[in-house]
Amino acid sequence: MRRRRAGAAVVLGTRPEVVKLAGVIRGLGADAQVVHTGQHYDDVLSGGIFRGLGLPEPQVAIEGTGGLCRVRQMGSMISELGRTLEAVRPRVVVVQGDTNSASSAAQAAHYLGIAVVHVEAGLRSHDRSMPEEINRRVIGVLADVHCAPTETARANLLSEGVAAERVHLTGNTVVEAVLESLPGPCFQARVLLEHRVDPGSFVLATVHRPENTDDPERLGMVLRELAGLGMPVVLPIHPRTEALAEAFGLGRLLDLLRVVAPVDHATFLALAHAARLLVSDSGGVQEECTVLKKPLVIVRNNTERPEAVDGGFAVLAAPGPEIGLKAGAMLRDPDLPARLAARPSPFGDGRASDRIVALTRSLFEGGVPATRRSSEQPAVPSSTGTAQPFLGLRAPDGPNPSGGTLCTDHPTPARPQPAPPSPPREAAAATPCTSS
Repeated sequence: MRRRRAGAAVVLGTRPEVVKLAGVIRGLGADAQVVHTGQHYDDVLSGGIFRGLGLPEPQVAIEGTGGLCRVRQMGSMISELGRTLEAVRPRVVVVQGDTNSASSAAQAAHYLGIAVVHVEAGLRSHDRSMPEEINRRVIGVLADVHCAPTETARANLLSEGVAAERVHLTGNTVVEAVLESLPGPCFQARVLLEHRVDPGSFVLATVHRPENTDDPERLGMVLRELAGLGMPVVLPIHPRTEALAEAFGLGRLLDLLRVVAPVDHATFLALAHAARLLVSDSGGVQEECTVLKKPLVIVRNNTERPEAVDGGFAVLAAPGPEIGLKAGAMLRDPDLPARLAARPSPFGDGRASDRIVALTRSLFEGGVPATRRSSEQPAVPSSTGTAQPFLGLRAPDGPNPSGGTLCTDHPTPARPQPAPPSPPREAAAATPCTSS
């Protein structure tokens, strides 16, 4: 019997992709085949994320691409993904963000005539020295459907000449990912106890981007500034960052921080929720801080997520004394927590995964769902607090169309307000907390 052609292949390879695509994978259900490229290839960096989010292991896992230099990794991924997609035969390939995995999957799919849906499309730093910026732009040329998380991202795509009917304002899946994964008070209390910190009394930091880690002077400046913040700094350390710090002779600076092994998403959110301040060069943390209502110092010269800065949640700081100066200003501002708590996240209403699933299904099912009125379920609040309407869909007709037929997103049925976030599966399985 001939095997039924897969509806969609969801291709991912890093921790953030797993987190942000979890809702899409669940929404597509049996119509999705998950393909892991092996970019984050060990259990610490990737395997535990699937279990923590209650997701099944990927149906396809490519080996031999992790740890390669970029040019070899990209070449290997495109070749292996090409073979995989030929075997799986999906009608649509879904990619997320700006990783080597996402770019390779978009290229392999496009060369095979498979439609590409780009989740988190349209982000731009305008810094071509960043590998992620090149990946974003390459995917932007190849994608058939662009799921823009914000109005800024949508405007970026339109200014580059992407047809308006291919760009859809969906919001960012990070909102629902945080709300669904944020553990309850019992799990949070256990995490703080394990890390020997009290709520509001510590800084949570992450450093992993090559521009901050590959140069010994730059990495040394970042670590020195973290050590001088005047309160405990918990640093879940990326294996590569740790190896480079030791190779550069910076181990003494790590000794001044509370360095811990990489943590799962629920544990990270528990720490972030209780921290006084976040310091990070991560793109995902720039989004998560707006859902958690936490101040963030972004250790970079620029950002492709200006919404977090414009919304008052984050500030940019170049590696060096700027980190301490801007972190100190945030720590000394007594009214900052209340101000942030009152502000909506600029990244959407927590329904992005639903919209992306509907867009993806419309491609591989070939149906024309009912039109959504612009007044229904606004996706992303504007900077003034007025919700922007969700845009209708014009789905591409065929794998590499020049036009398309009018098609709009499935309307999302009303649903009650969600209950307070409960512990994820891994937290619920742990020893229950009893009241004193």
